[in-house]
Amino acid sequence: MRALSALLAGVVFGLGILLSGMANPAKVLGFLDLAGVWDPSLGLVMVGAIGAARLPFRWARRRSLSLLRAPMRVPQVRAIDRPLVIGSLLFGIGWGLAGICPAPALTLAVGHWQAVLFVVAMLAGMRLFALMEAWRTR
Repeated sequence: MRALSALLAGVVFGLGILLSGMANPAKVLGFLDLAGVWDPSLGLVMVGAIGAARLPFRWARRRSLSLLRAPMRVPQVRAIDRPLVIGSLLFGIGWGLAGICPAPALTLAVGHWQAVLFVVAMLAGMRLFALMEAWRTR
């Protein structure tokens, strides 16, 4: 049941990404181009997503188990620390350079060598982070 639930959530998320235009690198670059012909529509998508997530997150914080009886794991730390700032900067730089958000990159990786390269680099970065964190916590 958990795998089916994860699949359904992924399909809904993917459809949202495709319908909102976030899988279109030109649209993403238009949003990031503040000095040119700025396209604010992706900002509206983000605000809508945050608004839609408010009530479920509020509900989740009050529960110890999910609907599938798994432990509820809602982030509790709200501090803005150095790793968060550096990670956010790296994410934004990668997004701006590639014009592809990581989630749509997975959908675009079928048939586009640039997206495949982006996904490989993203996975390498994730692995490097895991190795650095393991080294740091020793």
